[in-house]
Amino acid sequence: MFDLKLIEMPMPTGSRETDVLLDWILESMGLLKRRAPPSDDFAQTGALHRIMNNTLLADPLRGWNSQELSDATGLSNTGIHHQMVKLRKCGLVSSHVEGKWHRYVLRGGSMFAATSLVQAQAISILKLRLSELVAVVEHSETRMKYESKEVEQPFSIRIAEPGPRRDDVKGNTQLASDFGFCGDSLRTKDQLASDLLEVLSSSQHPLTLLAISERLSETRGRVNTVVERIRSAGIIQRVPMIDRIPQDVFASISRQYDARGGEWLMTRGGLGRLPETVSGDLLEGANKNTLSIEKVSEILTPVSIADQSILLNTLGGRIPHGIRLAGVDGSAIFNRVIRMAERTLRRINSVAKRLDEEQTSL
Repeated sequence: MFDLKLIEMPMPTGSRETDVLLDWILESMGLLKRRAPPSDDFAQTGALHRIMNNTLLADPLRGWNSQELSDATGLSNTGIHHQMVKLRKCGLVSSHVEGKWHRYVLRGGSMFAATSLVQAQAISILKLRLSELVAVVEHSETRMKYESKEVEQPFSIRIAEPGPRRDDVKGNTQLASDFGFCGDSLRTKDQLASDLLEVLSSSQHPLTLLAISERLSETRGRVNTVVERIRSAGIIQRVPMIDRIPQDVFASISRQYDARGGEWLMTRGGLGRLPETVSGDLLEGANKNTLSIEKVSEILTPVSIADQSILLNTLGGRIPHGIRLAGVDGSAIFNRVIRMAERTLRRINSVAKRLDEEQTSL
């Protein structure tokens, strides 16, 4: 069964070293697990590198059996089997049975051909799996009322074709696991990822981590971990909750006025930076104790969102960020994720082509 993890990484710009290029491709396809910074000799000593360099890249269509792979790399038969399973699942390698032997070839006879086949297969399966997810997304214009200012993080997603149905796992939970949202191991009764997606799919507005954790009766730490996994797949995003500014400004002015007084509010508190009519109304409301969230919202109407954000910061607060789906409907999310996956796969193809060129010149 096809199973690929895409991890977007900075391209090895300008590098023509085959070990560096191969290392980048394998890591971008989730085949290497790094628990420490890579060393200079990692490419020469890693099991996958030895298999690829010593056999499949050297003679892609020879048809290597496990004994030949073991002789060429110094790995045990168990080690060879473990690595070849990963290469077959991600689509780089195919096997052909001849008698008692499985003979392995690099698909298409080159790294570029193999990654091109992986790209076609990955996109087809991703479209199939995304169609299951986006079908439950409710259309909402209010969800996308404000633009997200966050810096786009590196794309990462697992692409796995549907496997046998498990009676002890909900359909949506299995889907979330197949996307990699549940981590490396799926606990049978852990439905946090699927429950979180269901909550956000029906929400008309961004939700804070605290609101999500309370709704799902989970800790903020666990919720945040799952949120970051789904964010890296491009399905959800963080967005400033602009509608909360009047509420937080009201609370900050009330607190700071009681603690420091009106003069501090006008100077270090930032009210003096606002138009005189606005600062005067806010200070008068604080003096007379007549401010309310609605009153603050009305007074701040002529002030730009950027200036409102600065005011909140100078008062000692900050705009809370919420979590929302990254589109008004399922179609928008579908297109966004596919675009990000295609970009990552094109980069892998580009580096694979460069690797083939360097192999040919050796």
